[in-house]
Amino acid sequence: MKEPIIPEGTSTTFADYFKLTADIEDILACFGYSYHAEICELPRGPFDESRLADIRSQFATVLPYIALTTEIARREFLIAPVLMEVVRQTHAKLKVEYPLEVEERLKGTLDYLLRAEHNLLVVEAKQADLQKGFIQLAVELVALDRWAEDSPEPRLYGAVSTGDVWKVGFVDRAEKRVVEDLNTYSVPTDVEDIVRILVTLLKA
Repeated sequence: MKEPIIPEGTSTTFADYFKLTADIEDILACFGYSYHAEICELPRGPFDESRLADIRSQFATVLPYIALTTEIARREFLIAPVLMEVVRQTHAKLKVEYPLEVEERLKGTLDYLLRAEHNLLVVEAKQADLQKGFIQLAVELVALDRWAEDSPEPRLYGAVSTGDVWKVGFVDRAEKRVVEDLNTYSVPTDVEDIVRILVTLLKA
């Protein structure tokens, strides 16, 4: 039998998974989960569009003058405006740099955790390499699945973002599989779409 990529009892943080060269299938198999990539029809419900024009205008006016070369710059000037609008519309509680430990291989800090009445949504911010960022997000979704074991929600959603590009995924809790949506959303072009998706997921 092939040795697991991360043996049980090994101290590993969420950020460590971003650095691994192993395939996402092998990493998730360590926890008994499978991986699937597909084009997903994510839910898009009604939402308040009144402030989106202002957000797009702010991006267009300000971004040309900001050096977005670091992760903290992208978090503050690209990701934060999107999440603040999502919070405004959903009244979800937003935790920044939220510590989570489920076991030695599932621990670390979640960049953003949004908690609505019934739903959780984790957002992972990365300066670059969206695909490796999704590997880290996938492990965080596994950790959330175990951490929120009393939650009745059949799926837990997450997103990884470089600020100007977003990708969404979810864990199917009954089937123990992590699904990566092959669609990507760019900011500022698709800001309406990504806000609508995140708002709908939290209000579902």
